[in-house]
Amino acid sequence: MTTAFLFFLLFGCMLLGMPIALALGLSSTATILLFSNDSVPSIALKLFGALSGHYTLLAIPFFILSSAFLSTGGVAKRIIRFALSMVGHIHGGIAMASVMACMIFAAVSGSSPATVAAIGSIAIVGMVKAGYPESIAAGVIANAGTLGILIPPSIVMLVYAAATEVSAARMFMAGFIPGIMMGFMLMVVIYVVARVKKIPRQPWAGIKEVLTSGISASGGLMLIVIVLGSIYGGIASPTEAAAVSAVYAFGVAVFGYRDIGPMRNEPWRKKDEPIGSMITRNIIQCTIALPKCVFDKDVNKVLLDASKVSIMLLFIIANAMLFAHVLTTERIPHHLTEMIVSMGLSPWMFLIVVNLMLLAAGNFMEPSAILLIMAPILFPIALKLGIDPIHLGIIMVVNMEIGMLTPPVGLNLFVISGVTGRSIGWAIKSALPWLAVLLIFLVMITYIPQISLFLPELIDKLQGY
Repeated sequence: MTTAFLFFLLFGCMLLGMPIALALGLSSTATILLFSNDSVPSIALKLFGALSGHYTLLAIPFFILSSAFLSTGGVAKRIIRFALSMVGHIHGGIAMASVMACMIFAAVSGSSPATVAAIGSIAIVGMVKAGYPESIAAGVIANAGTLGILIPPSIVMLVYAAATEVSAARMFMAGFIPGIMMGFMLMVVIYVVARVKKIPRQPWAGIKEVLTSGISASGGLMLIVIVLGSIYGGIASPTEAAAVSAVYAFGVAVFGYRDIGPMRNEPWRKKDEPIGSMITRNIIQCTIALPKCVFDKDVNKVLLDASKVSIMLLFIIANAMLFAHVLTTERIPHHLTEMIVSMGLSPWMFLIVVNLMLLAAGNFMEPSAILLIMAPILFPIALKLGIDPIHLGIIMVVNMEIGMLTPPVGLNLFVISGVTGRSIGWAIKSALPWLAVLLIFLVMITYIPQISLFLPELIDKLQGY
């Protein structure tokens, strides 16, 4: 009866149009007050403890802030230029470069909507000018942008790690090969489409342009080395690496590329200026500019936007954690585990059920909320059936990628609609043909676990575990 009341109230609130965070919180609170001995103050303590008790979740605001600075600070256009210099001369090269740019930006932002917004606002216009139909350009970016939650560091992976208490570092490592593999699959399809539609390609840019663009993009690319290198080198935890990434992204955007902040468009070197004089002048200018950042409208806007996203996401997480607490208290995962095991479902049959459930949920809910609700239920069942929790995590993340492209709550569709100025219906039609690539990829990830587990297991062997 308690379980039925909990889920009936949750889905009833969602059908009435209530935000998912409030629906989770209201259904959980009502269930606790009506069927539990817990007091009202204990509910407040559980909401507070949901966030303060999970050290891994502290990384989320830092990665969001890092992503905000990189999205605003001109990193995206430099990454696109670098990608174009390498693959722009191939059939479908501009679209391939856009996919590559999404992969690189995903590795420095950890967010799918941020990847679509940053890369799409530049790449879609470039593809249309080069002769690509706008629908193909938008569809490619919408799908490639989902790599933002698969290629590490990923905010969604951090949420899964917090919900199941698996290693965030192992989840990050598990996302590498799947992320690269999915990007490669998209590029192969793009090549075929470009040959069939005879889309023009660019001339070879030359080694000089590759080196020049690579140096120009190195400020953003170094973030990948700093974050992942510090985590896997044992120097920092994911949360500490996230804090460093936020500070580094601020430095790159404000003092490195100088696209925002008090040194906006200030050249690094003036004409005929000696090297020693240039270094001295820049040190003095950066020292003077640092306190001015407090009053700079662009820097403040980035901080405000990142704060809004962080507060929204953490509010959803807190309420979802309260919901997970009610599930655990009522032993719902335990009962479901016993029921499924007694049904005699094999692991591959269970994974079909998991994918169908997650694909359905992705149509209506935000990825973090889905993970926090479903992971505590599916995790013990998977363990009982001998499914690796890291493998299950990657399966869930790939399902969340597909959820980013399915209406009515496909976040990437709304971003594409905003970037192109087109309707949501047009965005759905543009993304739909490319969705087949993701579905094939989901089947591969589900039934070939070594795609996800090869690197984590290799690292374990190298470390002597």
